[in-house]
Amino acid sequence: MSLVFPHTFVPWFRSVAPYIHAHRGKTFVVAIAGELVAAGKLPTFAQDLAILHAMGIKLVLVHGFRPQVEEQLALKGHTSRFSHGMRITDPLALDCAQEAAGQMRYEIEAAFSQGLPNTPMAHSQIRVISGNFITARPVGILDGVDFQHTGLVRKIDAAGIRRAVDFGALVMVSPFGFSPTGEAFNLSMEDVAASAAIALQADKLIYVTEVKGIPLNPSDPESEIDTELALADAQKLLSNLPNPIQPTDTAFYLQHAVKASVAGVERVHIVPYSVDGSVLIESFTHDGVGTMIVDEKLESLREATADDIGGVLQLIEPFERDGTLVKRDRTEIERDIGLYTVIEHDGVIFGCAALYPYPEGRTGEMSALTVSPAVQSQGDGERILKRVEQRAKMAGLESIFVLTTQTMHWFLKRGFAQVDPNWLPDARKRKYNWDRRSQVLVKKLT
Repeated sequence: MSLVFPHTFVPWFRSVAPYIHAHRGKTFVVAIAGELVAAGKLPTFAQDLAILHAMGIKLVLVHGFRPQVEEQLALKGHTSRFSHGMRITDPLALDCAQEAAGQMRYEIEAAFSQGLPNTPMAHSQIRVISGNFITARPVGILDGVDFQHTGLVRKIDAAGIRRAVDFGALVMVSPFGFSPTGEAFNLSMEDVAASAAIALQADKLIYVTEVKGIPLNPSDPESEIDTELALADAQKLLSNLPNPIQPTDTAFYLQHAVKASVAGVERVHIVPYSVDGSVLIESFTHDGVGTMIVDEKLESLREATADDIGGVLQLIEPFERDGTLVKRDRTEIERDIGLYTVIEHDGVIFGCAALYPYPEGRTGEMSALTVSPAVQSQGDGERILKRVEQRAKMAGLESIFVLTTQTMHWFLKRGFAQVDPNWLPDARKRKYNWDRRSQVLVKKLT
């Protein structure tokens, strides 16, 4: 085994652990565009879902079949017709959709039946269950256009789906629905996925699509992706976009993501199928690989509580080990947790610092200032520093100080000045480790 491997794998695996704990027992609705299957990505995608399933995540899979229906229509010499961003489903198109759906369900069930050794599917026991979970209604006639067998979701059998996923099965939902009279309707994958996520009050709705996400600048095809979009910002963006016609239009998936988020789905993701493992990256890393729409910004800067003790310990432990921070035991952190300020993102602590006041000297010590390597150089250290300064001012302190051996220049750039250790308040001076020879830096608060 390479000597480098443990030094990369172990820290990575530890960084994933908080997400594993957070996601266990949660319900994910994962919607895949038919283009994913057409591109030959289904085998690896099924392996990724098998990993999620093994971690105790309850999965509902909604598949699309746009390119597969197009292929069936072309074989029959029939031309597709669209209006208002929806397919006009005449009787022949309905037959083609039914054939495509049957083929898709066969391929998906086959993909989850593999158990080859030395693959993520080895020893997996995933049962795929599908059924008539959707009651549909017709789109009808819009602006003089008769959509015939094209429909919209009227109701989702959430209780039936929950029973299946609680039993440990993966529920597969095809974009087909039936009226109470038994009439079949062709639905859109996007509408079905959003409706299912809302009915189940899913913890996540993930669209795995042909687009990279929501661009920061929708008018620029080369624009970077907005990795986190607050619901209010998403609604504002959507109101300024033209009505979508095709899946690559920015509003196409965004409209369904906003609908689900408004209805209470906590997190909605739009990720590209072109990136290998995009669902895993989006679910188990800080920045992800696509766009996440949330009702409010997930990152919060706040005072710590007892629930944060484990996260703080996990964050500072590597820095204690390499000598950047002084070793603190759990008892000390449990006792002083109320003195800590933390930055939390989606339930994971990414930064912290403590403020120990010395009222007799009208000063306070900022200690254990730590930012996770995964998010360094993003300004989180300065945000924590400003919050600590605010807490110090509210406590009536006139300055704050730090003791450091390796990060002196970072503090100097932010208004600290070096002083002799004898400057320290008497109570702190008695605990000063002269062998460590930490530099003392002070910042006056104005």
